[in-house]
Amino acid sequence: MDVLSAFEILVKSMLFASAPLIFTAIGGVFSERSGVVNIGLEGLMVIGAFAAVVFNITFAAALGGWTPWIALLAAMVIGGVFSLLHAVASISFRADQVVSGVAINFLALGLGVYLIKDWYGAGQTPKIPVPFYYERVPFLYDIPVIGPIFFNNYATSYIAIFVAIIAWFVLFKTPFGLRLRSVGEHPMAADTMGINVYKMRYIAVFLSGIFGGLGGGVYAQTITQDFSAGTITGQGFIALAAVIFGKWHPLGAMGAAMFFGLAQSLAIIGSSFPLLADVPNWILLSAPYILTILALAGFIGRADAPKSIGKPYIKGSR
Repeated sequence: MDVLSAFEILVKSMLFASAPLIFTAIGGVFSERSGVVNIGLEGLMVIGAFAAVVFNITFAAALGGWTPWIALLAAMVIGGVFSLLHAVASISFRADQVVSGVAINFLALGLGVYLIKDWYGAGQTPKIPVPFYYERVPFLYDIPVIGPIFFNNYATSYIAIFVAIIAWFVLFKTPFGLRLRSVGEHPMAADTMGINVYKMRYIAVFLSGIFGGLGGGVYAQTITQDFSAGTITGQGFIALAAVIFGKWHPLGAMGAAMFFGLAQSLAIIGSSFPLLADVPNWILLSAPYILTILALAGFIGRADAPKSIGKPYIKGSR
C-alpha cells in the first residue's frame, strides 16, 4: 500500500467516524455553556440511534431513499424530548446534574433494549434496509489528488463540519449566543439584565438532546446499521471528552472529535497499515479510550469551564 492510498483510507475513516462525535459534542457545548452539565450525552445518542434504526426499518418501503434522512429527524425529535427529562430534573427541581445525566444514560439504554426485545423478539434489530452511502461531492471530487481523499464520503460528515461552524457563529456572534453564555457564566447578572435564566437553560439542554439524538442516528445509520445494547459503546462519553478537550468551544470540540475519530478509525483499519499490522488487536480497539484519558489528563487543568457550570440557579438568591 503506497503512502497516498494509506492517507486516503485514513482520512475517509476519520471523517465518517468523527461525524457522530461532532454532532453530539456540539450539543454538549450548548448545554454546558448554559451552566448545565450533561453527562447524559451517551443516553441521548442511544435513544437517537434507537429511534433512527426503528424508523428506518419501519418506513423504508414507503419512503425509499429519503428514509435515513427522515430517520435522522425522528432521532432529533426523540433526543430533544428525552433531554427534557434532564432539563426538568436539573433546572426546575435543581437535582444533582451529574446524577440526572447518569439516570438518563441508564434509562435510555434500558428502554431501548426492552423495546427492541419486545418488538423484534431478539437482542438487536435487523440491519436497516436503507443506510447512508458514500457520495462524491460534485466538482470538488474532480480536484487532482485531494478530491478523492476529502470529497468522497458520507454527506453527514460534511454536514457535521458545517454545523460546527454554524454553532460557533450562533454562540459567539449573535445575541442569543451572548445570552446563553451569560447564564452559564453569571446567571444572577443575566437575570438582573432581564434574561430568563431558566428558559435559556431549557433551550440549551433541548438543543443538546437534538444534537445528541442526531449523533446517535448518524452513528447507527453509517457505522453499525442496527441497534443493540452495544451500539453506542462509550461514544457519548468520548463526545463529552471532546467538549472538555475543545474547551467548550464549538470549533475546538469539532477538532477534538476529529482527533478521537482518527483514533477510532485506526482501531478499525489499523491492521491494514504495515506499521500497525503486528500491533495486537486489543490495543487498537482500546486506543480511542486510552487517548481520551490521556488527552483529558493533559488538558483538563488548562480548560476554562463556564463559571456557573453544574450550579443550579435559584431566582433571587445571592
